[in-house]
Amino acid sequence: MCQPPCHFVSNEICMMMSVPRWMLLICSLVVVVTYSSQESLQRYLANRQAVVQKESSHRTGGSLKLNSKELRVNQYLMTVKAKEYAAALQGAPFPPAQHFFKSKNLIEKSEVFQLIQLLPKGAALHLHDISITSLNWVIKNATYKADLYFCVSTDAAGSLQFEFFSVPPTVKESSCAVLWQSVSLARNKQGAAVFDEWLFNKMSMWTDDDPKKVYPNSTAAWQKFESSLGPVYDLVRNIGVFEPYLWQAMTEFIQDNVQYMEIRGLLPPLKTSNGTQLSRNYTMQKYATIFDKFVSAYPGNFSGAKYIFSSKRHVAEEIVKSDVSLALSLRDTYPDHFAGYDLVGREDAGYPLIHFIQELLLPSQLNRSLPYFFHAGETDWEGTSIDENLIDALLLNTSRIGHGYAITKHPVAMAMALSQDTAIEVNPISNQVLGLVDDLRNHPAATLISQGFPVVISSDDPATWNAGQLSYDFYQAFMGLAGEQADLATLKQLAQDSIRYSAMSNSEKKAAMQLWQKKWDSFLDEILSSIK
Repeated sequence: MCQPPCHFVSNEICMMMSVPRWMLLICSLVVVVTYSSQESLQRYLANRQAVVQKESSHRTGGSLKLNSKELRVNQYLMTVKAKEYAAALQGAPFPPAQHFFKSKNLIEKSEVFQLIQLLPKGAALHLHDISITSLNWVIKNATYKADLYFCVSTDAAGSLQFEFFSVPPTVKESSCAVLWQSVSLARNKQGAAVFDEWLFNKMSMWTDDDPKKVYPNSTAAWQKFESSLGPVYDLVRNIGVFEPYLWQAMTEFIQDNVQYMEIRGLLPPLKTSNGTQLSRNYTMQKYATIFDKFVSAYPGNFSGAKYIFSSKRHVAEEIVKSDVSLALSLRDTYPDHFAGYDLVGREDAGYPLIHFIQELLLPSQLNRSLPYFFHAGETDWEGTSIDENLIDALLLNTSRIGHGYAITKHPVAMAMALSQDTAIEVNPISNQVLGLVDDLRNHPAATLISQGFPVVISSDDPATWNAGQLSYDFYQAFMGLAGEQADLATLKQLAQDSIRYSAMSNSEKKAAMQLWQKKWDSFLDEILSSIK
C-alpha cells in the first residue's frame, strides 16, 4: 500500500492492501510535492528549471550547441516566432491549427516561413513521382503538347484521362463517358483560362470552398486524391513529357533549398507518341541518366537523387513477387540510383504487409539484400491489421517508416524503431489534407519530436495539394509539431537527419553533409546581413 505521506490521499485508499499502478503514480507525485513544499522558493525554482532544461534537451536538436552566428540567427528566429505565437494566443489564426487550404496564404506572410524558405533543408525522402512537379508547370507545358487527347471517365469521380494519339480512335472506350477529345481544340473552344482552370481542378485537391465540407472524411479525401493522380500519371508516361517533368521537379526542389531527393513510383513503362510501350528497365535507365545530368548541371549544389520502386498494396501476390524480383535486379544494375522497394496506396483499403510476407521474405531466402522503405501506420485506427503494418515493417528491417502515424500507440514498435535507429518519415500537410488530423498540434509526431525520436520531414505529394516543395511542411512541423520553444537547433537537426537517414552510401552522405554545411554557413550569413 502507499507509504507515508499517505495522508494526502483518502483513508479508503490508504487502507487498501493492493494499490493499482495508477495509484502508485499518484502516491509518488504526492511524495514529490511534499518534499518540494519543504524547500525554499529558490530551491523549488532551481528544481523546476532543471526539469524544464531536461525536457528541452530531449527535444529534436536539444543536444546541439549553436555557435555565435547560429545564436544570433536564432535570436531573430525566436523573436519572430514568439510574435506569431503571441498573436495566436490573442485569437489570431494559427496556421498549423487550420486546414492547409485555409492557412496557405497566412503561412506565406509569416516571417518564420520566409526564413525557412531560405533554410538549407537537406533532403526530401518521402516523395511520389507523379505529384512533385507543380501543376501549373504540368498544365502549361505537358498539356500544350501536340496530339494530346482527353476523356472523362465513367467512374463516380469523373476522373480525367489523357493519351497521346497520332491517329485518335473513332470508337468510345468503355472507361470513357464520350469519345477521346483533342485538348487543343477544347482549349480553343472554351478559352485557355477557363479550360486550364478546369484541368487544375481535375488534377488537384485544392478548393477555395470549405475543405471540411468538400472532404467530410478521409474516404472522400482519398477518392479525390487518387482521381487527381491519374491524369498526371498518364502524361508522365509519355517519353516526351517524362524527362522535362522530372527535370522541372528537381529544379523546383533545388530552388526550395533541397539538395537531395528520394522518389517513389510504380516505375511505369514509358510510351512513345505512337503508343509503343518500352520496358521498365528503360524507365529506370532514364531515371539514372536524368539524375546524373541534373547533378552535372548543378555542380556543387545538388547531391543527387535515388529511386524507390513501389507496388500498389491491393495487387495479387504474384505481382508483388515479380516486382520484388525486379527490384533485386535493378539494385544490381543501378546501385547508385536505385534505393529499394515499397508498397504504396491507401493502407486502410489495401492488403497489409503480412498478406505479402512470403513475397517480402524472398530476398532473405535468396541471401540477397533489398532495402525496404515501407509505408506503415498511416491510419488513426488502432489494433487492426492496418496499424500492425508497423510491426511487420520493423521485423522486415525497413530502412525508414513512411508516415508511421500510429506508432505512438505501439510502445514495443517504438522501442524497436529506436533500437534499430529507424526514422519516421513525417508528412504533416499530407496527414492533414487526407483526413488523419485537423490540428497539427495534435499530430503524433509532436510526441516524437519532443522525445528526440528520429524523424525526417517530407512533403509526400505536394503538387496535388498545391503545397510547393518542402518549406510548407517544414514550417508546419516547426510551428505546429515542435512547439513554441523549438529553435534553430531543431531545424538544424531535422535538416542533418534528412541526410543521415537517407539511402545514400556513407561516402555520399559525407559529401552531402559537407555540401549542406557550406549551404548552412551561407544561409547564416544571408540572414545576418538582412537583419542588421
